[in-house]
Amino acid sequence: MNSKQLRSRANGQGQVDGNGHNGSNGNNGHQSTYSSTSTLPTKSTKKRHRAQSTQPTQSTQKVVLSVVIPALNEKDGIKQTIQAIPKDQLEDMGYEVQILVVDNASDDGTGKLARKAGAEVVFEPKRGYGSAFKAGFNHARGDIIVTADADATYPVEDIPRLVNILEERNLEFLTTDRFALMNNGVMSRRNKAGNAILTLTMKTLFRVNIKDSQSGMWVFRKGLLDKLVLKSNTPLSQELKIEACHFAKCRWAEIPIEYRYRSGKAKLGGWKVGAGNLLDLLRKRVIR
Repeated sequence: MNSKQLRSRANGQGQVDGNGHNGSNGNNGHQSTYSSTSTLPTKSTKKRHRAQSTQPTQSTQKVVLSVVIPALNEKDGIKQTIQAIPKDQLEDMGYEVQILVVDNASDDGTGKLARKAGAEVVFEPKRGYGSAFKAGFNHARGDIIVTADADATYPVEDIPRLVNILEERNLEFLTTDRFALMNNGVMSRRNKAGNAILTLTMKTLFRVNIKDSQSGMWVFRKGLLDKLVLKSNTPLSQELKIEACHFAKCRWAEIPIEYRYRSGKAKLGGWKVGAGNLLDLLRKRVIR
């Protein structure tokens, strides 16, 4: 075999996937060629070439997953919520986990308790569900974002299952249905009625086939946020779903979850909040 043929064979090395994520992010591997001035490779060149070909081309980078938890005076539930997140299991699945609590101007030491439990804490002085979540999204490092409340009502131990569904179905957005597996007495009749009215209104106005318009546990790809117009505060949950499923027309699914009794005192204001959410739906239909 002449030197031209040897160079041709050496140049035939292909690309190597650098991180394995979705099988679509390939990076160039080591591609060794013999010098054009050499007629034949020496023994030391052969040994060096074999050693290089067995080395990894790039260290595997973990996908970052951020769990964003808004918290306003949730000293009774924040520690339990953080400790229930199966961080070890998620890391075994290949994720780097960021647990991010947004202290929404609490005055009961919630932020300090969250930090002691192992979470990163950011402070958001403007109170409100939407304000807290937007602050959390801005500080989230994750390629995937998972949300939950700080009162232990959402099953954060189900995060691995929900993330698997997102990945396996190649979804952009996953929301949850609290009513399918809700424990008896967890939600008052008044709140159930309010949720039913808001969900029916959302279906009618935006043609989104969803069962729980107010659920606050979602799993989505952070890049989706660039496509959304989020202006609301308290009604953020319904606005996020409308933006993702109706306006952005992303790939989405709604998955049943267990919904539990809360730890600590409820913060929502009953019919007043429900009426505000209803008006926000009507406004969103007219002005995005």
